[in-house]
Amino acid sequence: MATHLPDDFRCPISLEIMSDPVILSSGHTFDRSSIQRWRDSGHRTCPITKLPLPEHPRLIPNHALRSLISSFTIPKSQPDPDPCRNLNPDQSKKYQTQLLIYTLVSPSSTLESKLHSLSELTRLTKLDSGPRRQLTESGAVSAVLNCVNSTESEIQEKALALLLNLSLDDDNKVGLVAEGVISRVINVIRAGSASSRAIGCTILTSLAVVEVNKATIGAYPNAIKTLIWVLYSGKGREVREAATALYAICSFVDNRKRAVECGAVPILMKIGGMGLERAVEVLSLLVKCKEGREEMRKVNGCLEVLVKVIRNGSERGVQCALLTLSCLCCFAEEMRVEAEKEGVLEICVGFLDDENEKIRRHASSLVQTLSGRG
Repeated sequence: MATHLPDDFRCPISLEIMSDPVILSSGHTFDRSSIQRWRDSGHRTCPITKLPLPEHPRLIPNHALRSLISSFTIPKSQPDPDPCRNLNPDQSKKYQTQLLIYTLVSPSSTLESKLHSLSELTRLTKLDSGPRRQLTESGAVSAVLNCVNSTESEIQEKALALLLNLSLDDDNKVGLVAEGVISRVINVIRAGSASSRAIGCTILTSLAVVEVNKATIGAYPNAIKTLIWVLYSGKGREVREAATALYAICSFVDNRKRAVECGAVPILMKIGGMGLERAVEVLSLLVKCKEGREEMRKVNGCLEVLVKVIRNGSERGVQCALLTLSCLCCFAEEMRVEAEKEGVLEICVGFLDDENEKIRRHASSLVQTLSGRG
């Protein structure tokens, strides 16, 4: 069996498959019993680099490698040169996934092989929770995060796509945040390619499905500010994904004031006026805080943007624009007067029989406000 396992599973000292791999300060991995015997025999250097070791070197368990070695174990009743030959389809997929994970975490893997592993793992994890669970349980998330830090844009983008797939499982969302995903993603959004920025924003949206992550992301230094920066400086898909992420994060009440303070309102109004209805959806959340309403009343053309969406927008866009305008008209008399001049009352009357219950409700509220009955 041992002849079929990757060489990196062998201890450099004993050349046997490791049962308890540990990492030295030199960065190399050895079996715990072997490196201990090496030390007990009087050696005070790393067996590979020959560099001096501390008097009491710390032996860090290599959990990822240990999990990989365990997963590669095949029953002795199958000493086949082709380990996949006698496996059923599910076993074969699991074995192939483990090979890809091994390539990803192995320090001896080339960039080309890592890129191939990332591509294949992304494909396997897109629709199947099994490989996603296998990857996270193997302790390989840290290796994926290291690839996110790569200066090679293709490696970085593939690693981000894989992280996005891993975040699809609710059980992984909190764990990924604990692994340090937020800081890596924010850095990529700031400095990566347009494609990487878009994927990074989508990852934040996925993570924010869990309520505790909304709070964590919102409180993370520069997270909201970075998304708003993308709204100002980005184009196309990255802007749409940044607005979507901001919407997900701002469904948590405390994040709304943060977004307003970071300058979200003017840019959301601008891109909302350019046709991105997701921006109006975010505004419908920010208008629920006093700071958001104060900022909106200062923006030139605010009413025109909302009325445009009410007249021509999708069902969702109309709903959010009505809610936003209703809140603003209740908050500021000048907004109410201006809305009357723009014929908003007549438009809202036409919505009172709409099939959408929320549109009817928001339109009715706005009618009452504009007619002086609110």
